[in-house]
Order: sequence, then structure tokens, then C-alpha cells
Amino acid sequence: MSNQKEKRCSFCDRTESEVNILFTGIKGNICDACTENAHHLLQETNSDSKPKKDNKEALKKHKVYKPREMKEFLDQYVIGQDDAKKVMSVAIYNHYKRLLQEKKDDDVEIEKSNIIMVGETGTGKTLLAKSIARLLQVPFAIVDATVFTEAGYVGEDVESILSRLLQSCDYDVAAAEHGIVYIDEIDKVGRKGDNPSITRDVSGEGVQQAMLKLLEGSEVLVPPQGGRKHPEQKMVKINTQNILFICGGAFEGIDKMIARRVQTAAIGYNAIKSTNELDRSNLLQYVNAQDLRSFGLIPELLGRLPIVTYLNPLDRNALKQILTEPKNALIKQYKKLFEYEDIELIVEEGALDYMVDKAIEYKLGGRGLRAICEMILTDAMFDLPSEKDKKQFHLTLEYAKQMLEHSKLDHLKAA
Repeated sequence: MSNQKEKRCSFCDRTESEVNILFTGIKGNICDACTENAHHLLQETNSDSKPKKDNKEALKKHKVYKPREMKEFLDQYVIGQDDAKKVMSVAIYNHYKRLLQEKKDDDVEIEKSNIIMVGETGTGKTLLAKSIARLLQVPFAIVDATVFTEAGYVGEDVESILSRLLQSCDYDVAAAEHGIVYIDEIDKVGRKGDNPSITRDVSGEGVQQAMLKLLEGSEVLVPPQGGRKHPEQKMVKINTQNILFICGGAFEGIDKMIARRVQTAAIGYNAIKSTNELDRSNLLQYVNAQDLRSFGLIPELLGRLPIVTYLNPLDRNALKQILTEPKNALIKQYKKLFEYEDIELIVEEGALDYMVDKAIEYKLGGRGLRAICEMILTDAMFDLPSEKDKKQFHLTLEYAKQMLEHSKLDHLKAA
């Protein structure tokens, strides 16, 4: 009898116990699921009724930065990596020019130049993408390739890449069709084996196959909220012809493939001479599409990523500059944190050199500097807020050594 008296949703007829919230009215009730569906329908109706924006006219009103200006902006946030900065600046500037070009009768259509960046972890690939996103006037999205699987399997479909782009421009489809997408960790979807018929690689080669139509340019049906596609879900059609894709990955171990290729390229005296001229400390500068194919990227994908660039490993000088020079330098961040407590942080030169030495010793890269700073300053950040009369804190070489000796940093040491 109690079930018969239980309130029900007037729209879907579910009982109060079957839903999260049941809103009760004078002559009817509505559950939270039906309210949410009604809200989405109303949003879609409003977006369909809005007049289409002329994004080309909107772009003309914005300042289009020249490649040199883009590189100068990136120099404020990212240390070194001049080659990668130049390649990215030129590609993005050309992308703007493609969007602003007027249709002419000469039948010359400029194709987009998607980029793939190769660099060790902690060298600044993601930082480059985030920094350039601050400057751009077009929609920009950063996505992680590791969450994607082939359609029909647990995980996200590759079309979710475009869902993130849609979200970044408030679901303006016309604006999204002129956007830029940075796909991080592209190396994690490498083919697991040379023989594709042994097992179905749904999170590796399967993802690469699904990305092909996105990268080249086609009309793609995208779920607006991302995630899985459902038959009852309303899709948004996006043309990827004018969307620029920039991919980045660490490609751990690709330096061995490069070394193998350059050493076996030829035989004889001249081959030995050219091998001796190679920069052994930075083999990534010789990377090409052949090496990426050996790593596990399929040829069809590489054909749609025509520009291959690299990031240099960070040396001692670059690591020290990362600590002190960029606008968001680590030492500046910690000084700001101490300022909030009305304490002045003074870092001695010897302590900076010691942190850089440890980052090189433990091969932690730019991200590792943050871990080292945290280990050194954690005790100070724990104690100093409680000491009301403390106005200055000197970070000396002796203090840094003492803190690291008590930390677990030795367990991070690479073999």
C-alpha cells in the first residue's frame, strides 16, 4: 500500500525512491533527471536560434601576432627551446593567415600544417602549449591522449577532443571550427607490436586510426558534453578542416632508434666521419618521421603531422634560468607564498646551484626542480606561519643540504 501512495514524476513516472530529488508542485511533480533534460533541450534550442557569428570578421578585429612577437612572448615563460618556439610560432601565424584569406580564383588552397613535438619529460612541451594559449584569440584546448580508446570500448572516444574545444569557446561551433588543439602524451598511443593482427590494440593503434579523420579534415559528429556517444544523444557536427592540431610526447627510448638509424645509414670513411660529428648528448635533434614510425606511430597518422620538431634536454644553465628568470619562475612563486605571511624569502646563489646539481643528478628535468624546492622548503613553510616575529628567511646552501639529506630524494635516483 505504501508504494501506491509514493509520489511519482509526472513526466517519466519514476517513484520518489528511484530518483535523487523529486520537485513537488500543486498538480504535478518533476524529478531531477527530467529537469536536467529540459535544461539541455532549452539550451540547444536557444543556440540553434542564435544567428551564426562571422568569426572571420571577429578575428580581423583582434591583433594577429607575427611569429617573432609570439616567440618573444613565449620567451617570458619558457626557457630555451628556440627551434620548437619558432616552429610553433610560424605554424600558428600561418593558421591565422589561412583563416583570414579571401577566396580567390587561382584555386590555390593552403592546407594546414599540423605539428608533432618530441622532447624528454620536463623540457616544456605542455608549458609551451599553455603559454601560447594565453596569447591566442582563437579557441584553444589541451587534451590528454591517454584517456582515449577505440569506439565501443571503455574510455573516451577521440571525438571528445573536439568536445573540449567546444567547451573552451562556450559551444560556439563556428568559432571551434577555427580553433587550435594541443594533444599531449601522443606517444602513449603508439602501436604495441609490429604485427597488428595478434591482438586488438584499442587504446594504441585503434586510437591512431580514429584520429586520422580528425587531423586531416572532415565533418565529425561530436557529443557536446564529451564522454561516450549514445544513440539518444544529440550530436554537434564540426568540420575539422580549419582546426590546427599540435601533438607532443616524450617518446621514451626514441633516442636509441635515432642512434641506430644514423649509425647504419652508410658505410665507409665518410660515414665514420659524419657519425663523429653527431651531438651524442642530444640525439633528439635528428628525429624524423621514420623514427616515430619505428616507435609505434602508424604511417597514416604521421602523414597528417607533416612538421616534426624537438625540444632540447635541459642543461645546467637552462635549469638555473627556470628557477629564477621566467614570469612564473619557481623561486618567484615561493617568494610570493612567503610574502603572504609578510616574510621575505632570500635565496643564496649556492643554494640555487645545489638544487640544479641535484636535478641533473637525479634526471628529474624541469618538473623535478619543483619536487626539490618542496623538499627543501616544506619545514620552513610549516613552521614560519606560526612565528609572528619572523620577517626574513634565508635559504642557504647548508640549510638546503640539511633538508635534502633528511628527505627521501635518494630513492628517486635513476638507475
